[in-house]
Amino acid sequence: MYSPFLDENGRPKGLHEIAYRDLAQLAERDEGYVLEFKRSFTATVKAKVPKIIASFANSRGGWLVIGIADDDHALCPVPRASADYSQVIGELCRRHISPAPPFDVRFIADPSNDDQGVIVVAVEEGGFPPYVADGVVEIREGSTSGPAVGSALVELYDKAMRHQRHIAEFCRRTVYYARPVPLFDLYLYRLGAAQRDVPGRGEIQERADAMRRAFAAQGLSCHVQHAHDSLIFRTSIAFDGFVPHSAIELFPDESIKLTVPAVLCSPEERTAALEALRTACGAASAEDVGSLRDHDARVMSASDTLRRVTRMASLLDRYIRMRSSSWRHYAAAYELENMAGVLLWSNDPLYLAYAQDHGPLFCGTTDCRSRVRYLDDGEHDSFRARQFAGSHFFEACGLPLGSPSPEDNALVDVLLRTERGAKS
Repeated sequence: MYSPFLDENGRPKGLHEIAYRDLAQLAERDEGYVLEFKRSFTATVKAKVPKIIASFANSRGGWLVIGIADDDHALCPVPRASADYSQVIGELCRRHISPAPPFDVRFIADPSNDDQGVIVVAVEEGGFPPYVADGVVEIREGSTSGPAVGSALVELYDKAMRHQRHIAEFCRRTVYYARPVPLFDLYLYRLGAAQRDVPGRGEIQERADAMRRAFAAQGLSCHVQHAHDSLIFRTSIAFDGFVPHSAIELFPDESIKLTVPAVLCSPEERTAALEALRTACGAASAEDVGSLRDHDARVMSASDTLRRVTRMASLLDRYIRMRSSSWRHYAAAYELENMAGVLLWSNDPLYLAYAQDHGPLFCGTTDCRSRVRYLDDGEHDSFRARQFAGSHFFEACGLPLGSPSPEDNALVDVLLRTERGAKS
């Protein structure tokens, strides 16, 4: 994405990198297709903000700077508001724009007077246009905004369909394991990826270093494997004969795929688990459980698998914080591979009591992908990969999330309780 702010090496700066002194660079920039200035944050400007943001999102993205004179580009600091400007502008957009466009807001305070500063709004090209502001599809026309008509509307709808195809293609990525194992995959597609420049070696190295630090912070070893268009970070060496462990695939556009193998019980643990389930289920269901021959059954440890899933997803949350990024820029989906029929095992008395009444939980579907959730829709401001991965993994395995039954909710609470010391 274009940035009007450059560092000492001429590299574009992101919104989180901008300092007050960088605003002087705007004196040499003209308003145009990707840049607009407003002197103050008056009621008139507030009414125009949704229109400007929607037009940027429908075009190639852009920057709105409030506190810079339109004519001579002089610095005209605006007062610090009692409310956070990101909340004020966010609320304006929620009321007037549909769907929610991808943007971020920062108030850059004057270091000599903390009560004043400049509002900078960075808007990314939207992945799912058209973005409609008060019933009008706005696009950029030179240095202003105007309604889209005719072929421009057709192009916006075509763009949305292309983005959906890109996400569908990304969600078919696979990470190789020497032996088929039950896998939980979490896809995190970076929205607007197709519009960004291919990163240089230095930027790719910065991301790889951040990922290594995230592994280290979680107390995990990190083995890096180069693929033709990505880097794969594994918690163990990928080779036949090694126990399969988790992997994170990182792409040049900073899309991410997390692959977590289920923790299957050892033969001894499996035999004990099946026997406990046969006893718990009693005469009514013992025939179903008893029909599973011990050497055929795949039994997954609920606690160990959940700890593994949530620990790796927590690593991704840490990586995003290290990169000063946000999950709002992503779309999320999950997939099950080789999971059909895998029994969920826990020795918690509540689980055994539940099995007695309802039978044991197991993955009752073939390999499948969830629907895609777009995290820039205004409903996922508190998205956490850890929570998403943990709850949806067990939901796919039969755990009754969202049930009105107190019995179901008690079981969910027990199985979603995690401890330190995850197997990775």
